[in-house]
Amino acid sequence: MKQRNETPSVRTSNSSKARPGFGAERPTRRVLEGHTRPCEDCGAVSWNFDVSRGEITCENCGLVAEENVPDPGAEWTNRDNGEDRSRVGRPMTYTLADKGLNTTIDVRDLNTGIASRHGMSSQARRDWRRRRVIDERSKTRKSRERNLVKANQFIRDRSGLPAPLQEEAARLYRRLSGEGFVTGRSIAGVTAACTYLVARQEELPRQIPALAEAFEITEKDLSRLIRQVSRRLNLHKITGPNEYFDKFLSDLGLEPSIRGPLDELWSTIEPHDDVWQGKKPMGVAAALIYKSANEVGTPRTQSEVCAVANVSEVTLRGLLRTIDGLLEKIRHYQSLQ
Repeated sequence: MKQRNETPSVRTSNSSKARPGFGAERPTRRVLEGHTRPCEDCGAVSWNFDVSRGEITCENCGLVAEENVPDPGAEWTNRDNGEDRSRVGRPMTYTLADKGLNTTIDVRDLNTGIASRHGMSSQARRDWRRRRVIDERSKTRKSRERNLVKANQFIRDRSGLPAPLQEEAARLYRRLSGEGFVTGRSIAGVTAACTYLVARQEELPRQIPALAEAFEITEKDLSRLIRQVSRRLNLHKITGPNEYFDKFLSDLGLEPSIRGPLDELWSTIEPHDDVWQGKKPMGVAAALIYKSANEVGTPRTQSEVCAVANVSEVTLRGLLRTIDGLLEKIRHYQSLQ
């Protein structure tokens, strides 16, 4: 008769019982960068990195020790729908003459203390500044490239548009330059016209006098260029008075509570396009805001409203009479029903 071998039971000490996760068999140790200590909940050292979720968790108890961990792998993109998905540098932009594809020497790396901390002498910094000037000149040898540099600088510094709209304005200018439209015309004038048309298309209209002052050209020249560019690019759009409400309310310092009565008044007048079409949308917006401000108890003077809308007080009073006449007819018609 064969004797059965029995495995003797293993008795654990009190110290091992006090630390959960440590038993008879030796626990596995799975460490990650920055996570080599035991888990705070169970004491195990078994960390797991979930790449898809960006989380580092304990394999024993599931405690999430870190979240939103950056992916250390390569970032793949495919902007050209080709086989090569590698990405080097930032994406192209129309706000730079070279679309941001060329390498540049940043002047901040030469003028700050970074250069000296890396062991660059003053003579070496002077040499690199000279190389930087030569590099910049080599990129703008052609007149068209110099033209684009100046135009993009105008758009960035004077348009007052958000970055995506600056990109669109620079794209329009580059298209006009490629078609030969800019030749013989003012760079500031064409960039101002592109800025005006882009803002109008996105329902963030800019006033012609304000743009003319910012780009240092005359209102007459800007109006003419806007007509020419809009015909060339087929960017015809009628600007409604409601597109000026937010800007005028902000400039007048009116409370947001006025927006409800103002929108209600505009919805009443909008169907009657024979009243407001053909008139300055800025003037109609000023008249509606003036009337709504008086109704809600936060009045503004006619001179204040006219200064913001850039219309005369005579124009404002004439529009107010027209609007009052229309409202009176509407009330009379409703009373008969």
